[in-house]
Amino acid sequence: MTDTFRALQLTKTDDKPQSKPKADLVELTDQDLMDGDVTVAVDYSTVNYKDGLALTGAAPVVRTWPLIPGIDFCGAVTASDNADYKPGDKVVLNGWGVGESHHGGYAARARVKGDWLVKLPSAISPARAMAIGTAGYTAMLCVLGLERHGVTPDAGDIIVTGAAGGVGSVAIALLSKLGYRVIASTGRASEADYLKGLGAAEIIDRGELSEPGRPLGKERWAGAVDAVGSHTLANVIAQTKYGGTVTACGLAQGMDLPASVAPFILRGITLVGIDSVMAPKAVRQEAWDRLAKDLDLTKLDAMTETVPLADVPKIAERIIAGKVRGRIVVDVNA
Repeated sequence: MTDTFRALQLTKTDDKPQSKPKADLVELTDQDLMDGDVTVAVDYSTVNYKDGLALTGAAPVVRTWPLIPGIDFCGAVTASDNADYKPGDKVVLNGWGVGESHHGGYAARARVKGDWLVKLPSAISPARAMAIGTAGYTAMLCVLGLERHGVTPDAGDIIVTGAAGGVGSVAIALLSKLGYRVIASTGRASEADYLKGLGAAEIIDRGELSEPGRPLGKERWAGAVDAVGSHTLANVIAQTKYGGTVTACGLAQGMDLPASVAPFILRGITLVGIDSVMAPKAVRQEAWDRLAKDLDLTKLDAMTETVPLADVPKIAERIIAGKVRGRIVVDVNA
């Protein structure tokens, strides 16, 4: 291992909470890393919506300056004071404030707490692990949420909002393989063939859901994976069948929820919040084990683009503008 390693580092240029930070490729040493009991040689990271927020300053995601962003990484352990890990172990990290308040995955090296790591299932390569990333891992948490609330394939359709994005793309691939009939909601009509290729049976325009709607609408689906929030989530809830379940994991349209209690008290709807950042280790391991079993890796490859570390800032602009399809893998050593 060389004494220095390359990283993408963010620095703050002013004191405005939502100003765009400065991003530079820099050479760092182990002394620049933060506290932790496991050091990892990072192979790959990815670009999630939250990474886009951090790099563009569209939301005050970063809380420590300067910072190496990147909320995900995958690689091999090089040094460990944690009994659960030894050098050579392949590990994956999602969340825990990494890339927000602790140096993240946009670097060739990382040092973190071992409790934040999950051992990578042997069926998933490091590159594919980052094609999954937080977006795909979150999609799996949503599917687990639907299952735990009794939403089976014979219960009815599942709607996936923000369907062409990372969470949506993986959710469609997972749900279709598990036997669910999936309705994909997207604002990009040009992605219809892509979404059908992932397993969507029906495509609807996001305009059907994105405007203020009725407190209670026609019953259309048994469950939902929503990465959008705001009016979209409210309308999804209003059109969920009696006893159905909606999993909520994102806020692409907004953090507000202009909804009514009517679907909850008249139809017994369940709204399940999906947290990927602080989920317990057992839940994380279950999600990754299920991804190894239930995700069609051919479909994963079809939704994935690989870029070098230097391209991350421009990819961040694209993802915030809603112009990224599927998943972006970052080869941090390229």
